[in-house]
Amino acid sequence: MKITDVRTILLTGPSTNDPFMLAARKRRSAAFVEVHTDTGLTGVGETYAGYFCPELIPPIVEYFKPILLGKGVHNIDLLWREMYACENFWCRGGLGLIALTGIEAALWDLKGKLHNLPVYELLGGRKHDRIFAYATGGPANYPVDNLFRKIESYLSLGFKSVKLGACEFYEDGGGGEYYRKSLVPHIAAEIEVRKLENIKKRFGDDVVLCLDGHMNNPGGGADSWPLDTAKAVLKALEGYNLFFFEEPLHYNLANEYAELCRSTSVTVAGGECLAGAHEWKLYAEKDCFDMGQPDASFVGGLGEFMKIAALLASRGRRIATHSWSAGAGFMQNIHAAFAAENTAILEIAPAYGPLHSEIIGESFRLKDGYVYPPDKPGLGIELSEAVKAKYPFQPGSGEFNSVPGKVLVD
Repeated sequence: MKITDVRTILLTGPSTNDPFMLAARKRRSAAFVEVHTDTGLTGVGETYAGYFCPELIPPIVEYFKPILLGKGVHNIDLLWREMYACENFWCRGGLGLIALTGIEAALWDLKGKLHNLPVYELLGGRKHDRIFAYATGGPANYPVDNLFRKIESYLSLGFKSVKLGACEFYEDGGGGEYYRKSLVPHIAAEIEVRKLENIKKRFGDDVVLCLDGHMNNPGGGADSWPLDTAKAVLKALEGYNLFFFEEPLHYNLANEYAELCRSTSVTVAGGECLAGAHEWKLYAEKDCFDMGQPDASFVGGLGEFMKIAALLASRGRRIATHSWSAGAGFMQNIHAAFAAENTAILEIAPAYGPLHSEIIGESFRLKDGYVYPPDKPGLGIELSEAVKAKYPFQPGSGEFNSVPGKVLVD
């Protein structure tokens, strides 16, 4: 079998069918990579960069394409290293490496189809019979009745765990007035304690909770929590049995992350913005995270994901996959998670939209709060011509934080 073509497919569709997530983002774009062969088999992968800057992906894929033409997929690591070494100045990290993720994933999908095996078997074999999962809930926490409806909707879909946004508006019980989160430690802590107290009174211990600080940069604002605020918030939450608190600090603050982890019993999670095992190594050796969050559609490839998982395991750390790409990236994370022995939990987009469902088909199985291993060859996905025609790409539809001169309107 020889590779005959490598193509980028850009699509735009509804962001999700989850009404609570739709409050933040109504459409999404995605960048898929197809690897075609002379046997008729085609591999499909995705780079999460397609959600943010889709127009930049096709020229990068074209740059790497000549390296793959005429090759087979018996040694994906070698092909990856040849692409990675091709342009060290812009592919050592950043967008070049992130785009390479989609190409490499397509090679694994192709190899799995060739050998009639799920990709996790090619990555070292399945390490779990099932993996606990949480519904990623995003914004729309308030008013409190809305928060309750959101949690109830995720529980009704079969989840036992929910992740909620932190650092958002909260409701003053006296007058119903909303306030933006404050950088003042005790006020920031009060916001999150009030949220968890409301949930505890309504749901008791029936839901496992995670919180997401989103680097404390809501709406693209310039301010993020300083270390003393993050310490105050996590100290105040120590009695609430959180599964983890994600991204309480900006990634520019690696030393502060390490100090924060040492200061609290709350599990500090992070890493979704880190690409490449070499970048992860810097954060892992400082013990910046109690729980790492690599994304198999972002980190540079499934091979890089496995290196990162092993690195975190060597430090006694577990994995909570990050996953907010479309259907191919979604399945990349599931396969990588089942191959990594230290996976603790999966991020799952609840009530996902058609750029998930029409690509995943029946490969995803959730029951009683757990995800079960897919059994179809490759990644278990299909990017049909009908889907390509149904969701044409809309230029300028990439996600970004609103800033002066570039305001997010949908």
